[in-house]
Formats: sequence, C-alpha cells, structure tokens
Amino acid sequence: MYVTLSDTFAAGNCIDAAATAGEIAGDHQTGRRTKLGQTLFNEGDDAMYLYEVVTGVVRLSRVTVSGRRQVIAFGFPGDVLGFPSRGFYHADCDVIEAGEVALHSTRILDACTDNPRLHRYMVNAALAEISGMQDHFLMLGRKSAGEKTAAFLDVLASRIGTVTEEGTRIVLPMCRSDIADFLGLSNETVSRTFSQLRANGIIELPIAQEVVVPDRKALQDLSERD
Repeated sequence: MYVTLSDTFAAGNCIDAAATAGEIAGDHQTGRRTKLGQTLFNEGDDAMYLYEVVTGVVRLSRVTVSGRRQVIAFGFPGDVLGFPSRGFYHADCDVIEAGEVALHSTRILDACTDNPRLHRYMVNAALAEISGMQDHFLMLGRKSAGEKTAAFLDVLASRIGTVTEEGTRIVLPMCRSDIADFLGLSNETVSRTFSQLRANGIIELPIAQEVVVPDRKALQDLSERD
C-alpha cells in the first residue's frame, strides 16, 4: 500500500473485481500462515514467489548503507508483493500483523503460462505498484507533514477502517516509527502531527494504536490540499 491519490490502482481492482489471485490460481498456489515479526524475504534473495496477502499486514522496507531505514510500502489483504528486479527481491518483507499469505510462483510472470488470466492479473498488479509508487513519490516531495499524515490515514480508513457510530475506526498495525519511515518524517513530527490533527477535531485518539475519524470528508480535504 502506498499513499496514493485514490485506490483506483489497488491490486484487487486490476481485473475482475470479484476474484482474487488465489481464486484465479485455484489449486496452483501454496498457502502459508504468518507470525508477527516473521521475515518473508530479504533484499537480494532469489525471487521465487509472489506473495498475495490474504489476512494480516506486512511491511516492505530497505536500509541504506548508513543504516537508515525507509519503509517502502505496507501490504494489506488483496495486495501482491515480491515482484522481482532482475530475478531478486528489492526489499525486505516482514510481518507486522499475523495472518496468511498465498504464494504464487514468479514463473507466472512469463508470457508463456498455462494460466493466462492469472498472468494478466499479476502483470496488472505490477503496473498498479508502479502507479502507486509514482503517486507516493509525489506525496513525499510535495505535501506537508499534515497532508502526508492525513493522506496516510485516509488510505488506511479505506483499506482497514471500520465504520462505527463515532466515525471510521482504524486499528493501526504499525508503530509511529513505521509511519515516520514511510512518510519521510521524524518520529517527533509524526507524534506532533497526530496531536495537531486531534486538536483540530480531524481525528480522535482513544488509545495509542487506535484512530477514529469522525468526518472522512474533512480528512480527505486536508490530504488533498496543495
């Protein structure tokens, strides 16, 4: 998941919205339960599988030579991760909320395949990742801390939010440092921005890992402001 302008390019919207990659693959896939903190793959590993998130949440990240971490994306149910670069994974992938993933051989990306529908799904999912990444770069370079955080929370509200009488409830599977490393901000800035959003009535914070959005429109207006 990237902070995109909309969820139009979500992997699940690439083709037949009624189907997931797992449903298209049928028996030609392998399921695996995941544990909190588990590493699914590391940067530089041979890319043998594509990982479709069925339940739970995963985190893609890279570490610079100087030891600084950049969180590249979060994977939520319906997302496909692990697209190879020259046959290798280009990031580390860790589980931050236990669940299940479906493994699909990267051979499905080859033009000659016995499941052209799944091949088309995965190609479109890869194109969706590129589109999301481009929008994310735009956000990192052109939005303020408040706009970045609002955009991030709005996407989370769409992906994992639960509508309640008080508003849209989001249980954050990631910590503040994950959010900071994803948005290109410091931990202090993220905490300060959350506090400012609460003070302005944009969000409520019942507990540290829970956000309630009383008015999605107000959050969206802030996230889209230039």
